[in-house]
Amino acid sequence: MAFTTRSFAITELGDFQRLSDAAFLQDTTEPERWLPLFEAPRSTAVLDGDELIGGATICSRRLTLPGAGQHPVAAVTGVAVKPGHRRRGVLTELMRVQLHGLREGGREAIAALWASEAGIYGRFGYGHAADFQALSLPRGAAFAPHVGVGDARVRELPRAEAMPFMVELRQELAPRRTGWLSRSAANWQIHFADEPSDRDGLSAYRYAVHPDGYAVYRVKHDWGHSGPRHEAHVRELVARTDEAYAALYRYLLDLDMVGSVEQYAGSGEPVTRLLADPRAASRRLVDSLWVRLVDVERALPLRRYAVDVDVVLEVVDGFCPWNAGRWRFAVRDGVASVARTEADAEVVASARALGAAFLGGVRLSALGAAQEVREVTPGALSRLTLAFLGVEEPHCAEVF
Repeated sequence: MAFTTRSFAITELGDFQRLSDAAFLQDTTEPERWLPLFEAPRSTAVLDGDELIGGATICSRRLTLPGAGQHPVAAVTGVAVKPGHRRRGVLTELMRVQLHGLREGGREAIAALWASEAGIYGRFGYGHAADFQALSLPRGAAFAPHVGVGDARVRELPRAEAMPFMVELRQELAPRRTGWLSRSAANWQIHFADEPSDRDGLSAYRYAVHPDGYAVYRVKHDWGHSGPRHEAHVRELVARTDEAYAALYRYLLDLDMVGSVEQYAGSGEPVTRLLADPRAASRRLVDSLWVRLVDVERALPLRRYAVDVDVVLEVVDGFCPWNAGRWRFAVRDGVASVARTEADAEVVASARALGAAFLGGVRLSALGAAQEVREVTPGALSRLTLAFLGVEEPHCAEVF
């Protein structure tokens, strides 16, 4: 179909919000709270004549990459197609304008998003790069004998007193935690928005602070015939040390009147390994961050790699054709170089597979078994898999 595209004006934020609410089947919300995050020049509107039928935007953030600190990422959000106009190519046009625009403008070499439905974005080269786990821990769950919590106290503080400490601690730790995003003051405000409409029937936030960490949680009240069985819903738990990490969970698990601690935690969170009985925890994995290498040549050298390797990698990328072809991918002392080559391919990988493996939490060999990667030269895929592995599982703690 023939559409026109342009960026939104800042005065059209309300129109963008109404489009998004309609697409996500939500009641209309006030757009003013999003104004500090809305980068109008980085937004895309799709119109059929004068009718707004699609929209998306990019937020300028920084993402922690394996061994390399934080680097610019195009944080894609607000992707919406008006009901009644789906299956007409609107989403494809939005993705084309975004990704091609990033390339043509020399902007971020990496894009990332959270997908409302997991089957949508793979066809545009986004790879499923990280998971989170829906975690439920029973009150009073015992720790294994070796686990130490130290002597420091965990205290509950008012928001105004806790927030400066939280901001400072997270800013210190974020460059070392793969998958974490940078946060501006506006991002902090949105992430911990606490109006009654934000609570979904739960309490206001409570702030538990340790000298080396913090936990922010809400309470879902449940008064049964046998007494209270409230749920403590953890929004975020951050710790500088292993003892602080254990102490904060011990505090949450020992809360009076609470029946369980509920959390969307990173897939690699070690909390279940603190437990004397790991089966006491209920866990369910769900996809979180999806990553797209907009420019393979610029993106791959941004992170550090686990072992040296020298492989000719053929990239299959129909949506961003500048990435397609054969590249010599060489790593020495953790640092990668990428250059075009006419040599025969040793490994063939889709753009989606490279996006999935880029943060170090997904094995390229597993993607080979899923037929997204093909080994041509025996042993080459094993070497490449080891190089891409990260020290820790990537985790993005916030939906954007």
